[in-house]
Amino acid sequence: MTRTDTTLPTVAVTRYVTPLREGGSLPGIVEADDLGTYVCKFRGAGQGLRVLVAEVIVAGLAERIGLQTPRQVVLDLGADLARYEADEEVQDLLRASVGLNLGIDFLPGAFGHDGDLAPHAAIAAKVLWLDAFCANVDRSWRNPNLLLWHDDLWVIDHGAALYFHHAWSGGVTDPERFARQPWDSSDHVLGAYRTALPAADAEITASLTEDDLVAAVARVPDTWLEPVSGAETADDLRSAYVDFLSARLATRQWLPIEGVA
Repeated sequence: MTRTDTTLPTVAVTRYVTPLREGGSLPGIVEADDLGTYVCKFRGAGQGLRVLVAEVIVAGLAERIGLQTPRQVVLDLGADLARYEADEEVQDLLRASVGLNLGIDFLPGAFGHDGDLAPHAAIAAKVLWLDAFCANVDRSWRNPNLLLWHDDLWVIDHGAALYFHHAWSGGVTDPERFARQPWDSSDHVLGAYRTALPAADAEITASLTEDDLVAAVARVPDTWLEPVSGAETADDLRSAYVDFLSARLATRQWLPIEGVA
C-alpha cells in the first residue's frame, strides 16, 4: 500500500475549558496554540484508541463523498494540564491522555438535527450510505450526531463505526466477513431516505476509489495504531483497514436496498 501524505496537523493544548458530559467518553472543549477551539476526544477514555482511529477514517471518507464534517487536528496534551483542573474525574482523564489526542473543530452556534431535512435530502442519502458502508451504529433518533451550521448539514461522532477492528485482539480477522455483513437501518435517524440510496450509491461509487480509502486511512497517526498479530507495524495496520474497506466497497450485501446484491 502506498501511503498518501495527508497527515493531520498537530497543535498543542493550552487550556482545558469544560467537559461535554455526553455518553461515557467525556470529551471536552479545549483551546490550542493555533488559537483554535476544539472538541477533544481523549486517548485515555474507556473506549480506547480504536475509537479515535474510526473517527479519523470515517471523517476522511465523509469528506471524499461530499459531506461536511468538522476539521480535525491532533492535539498534543501536556502532563501539566491536569494540575489546573478541580474535577477529579477530569483530572484522571487528562493524566491518562498525555500525548496525542484527537481534536475536532468546535462549530460555535451549531445546533442538533431537528428532524426536518427536506432541503438536504440528497445529502441525507449520502449520510445513510456512509453509515451503512462503515457500519456506524450511532446515528439514531436518540443520538443523531448531526449538526446544522450556517444552514449546512454536518456529520460528527464516528467512533462507533468500523466495529471489525474491535475483534483484532487475537489478530487481524477476515475482511470478507465484514464485506458481506448486512447493516440494519431500522433505527437510523435518516432511515426515511432509503429510497434515495440507489442514486447516492451510483454517484459515490462512480468516484470513490481505493486511493481515496488509502488517503483516509493515511491520516491516522502511527501512535494510535496498536500492533496486533499479523499487523505489527503502523503501515501493516493501515493496509488491513484498506483491505477491509476495499472488500466492502466491492460488494453490496451491506447496503439496505431491497433487491440489491
